[in-house]
Amino acid sequence: MTSSDRRTVYLDHAATTPMLPAAIEAMTHHLARTGNASSLHGSGRAARRTVEESRETIAAALGAQPSEVVFTSGGTEADNLALKGLWWARLAEDPRRRRILLSGIEHHAVLDPAVWLAQHEKAEIEWLPVDELGRVRPDDVRRAVEQDPGSVSFVTLMMANNEVGTLQPIREIAGLAREYDIPVHTDAVQAVGQVPVDFADLGVDAMTVSAHKLGGPYGIGALVVHKETKLTPILHGGGQERDVRSGTLDAPATAGFAVAVEHAIKHQPDEAQRLAELRDALVSGVVNTIEGAQLSGDPTDRLPNNAHLSFGDCEGDSLLLLLDARGIEVSTGSACNAGVAEPSHVLLAMGYDDQRARGSLRFTLGHTSTRADIDAVLENIGPVVERAKSAGLQNVGRKV
Repeated sequence: MTSSDRRTVYLDHAATTPMLPAAIEAMTHHLARTGNASSLHGSGRAARRTVEESRETIAAALGAQPSEVVFTSGGTEADNLALKGLWWARLAEDPRRRRILLSGIEHHAVLDPAVWLAQHEKAEIEWLPVDELGRVRPDDVRRAVEQDPGSVSFVTLMMANNEVGTLQPIREIAGLAREYDIPVHTDAVQAVGQVPVDFADLGVDAMTVSAHKLGGPYGIGALVVHKETKLTPILHGGGQERDVRSGTLDAPATAGFAVAVEHAIKHQPDEAQRLAELRDALVSGVVNTIEGAQLSGDPTDRLPNNAHLSFGDCEGDSLLLLLDARGIEVSTGSACNAGVAEPSHVLLAMGYDDQRARGSLRFTLGHTSTRADIDAVLENIGPVVERAKSAGLQNVGRKV
């Protein structure tokens, strides 16, 4: 069998997942129609109807009110809007509110805007500790808040880690923050469709969602914002989306987004069970086959589709490329860091040493994943690890 005949095994669904046929159909249908949702004529009203019906569908699936769903260009913009919007709104109410509480395992879409606020707006970043499983403890959040509650701007913590899959106790943390009238933002990009997510039940003030992680289109996401939460806009123009996010609304993308979210939530319980069984077969197969292989993150309280494994004395990049040559596509962590020869900031924050952090792979499953995909990994992982270790030893010898 030639390389062109080989079936690709795609196990990088945390980076992006293939669009659902129904989402493609919905988006394609609306791409053939003309209309700006801000226009008052018939075509504009038709586009507006598409947007608002999509908003209602997404809100119902996520346990929110339609007016709380603010469409954005994706998860990164939603995170930026949450952090910068909360920062400036809170600062306008009280100039003492300069402390931002977050963990060191957040996605760069949260980390980088926080650092930007520190560099340009004199925000005071306070890093919440994480344990060896990648979890923030509510007691640590309470201790940080109680140092000076009146100086805290907001708390931001991801609902599920995009690299190791550990779930965070967001509901509990939101509850304790509410005691001090401190808003909480959570990046739920990886969680929606994998575990139950209900905005109202979580008790957070803002929540980030992205379509392309759910089988929807690229380039659209949403920040779900509680109706009483104040945000300062970071985009100015036409005043769309409650004056919070200006810009012409992408009606076709909202339609595809809505179909994907509704499908993901409807099938979440059954799909989570199916993916967890495949994930467990992958983890047990690798750990029992490869000496020194270890699972990262919480072994039970984790995303059902995530298997993050470290492999000891070999480089994750080498493992990735060797698997890729065999038609198996995985990740070394966050796709946004692909190609950067640095150990994962998530693993370092969890206390991993540099070598273990470098020698890790993330396998993430999705709606196209099958048992045949798992069997392909288990068939190839042994030879790949051996070759990567040999290459590492040869490189060490040349350096010496």
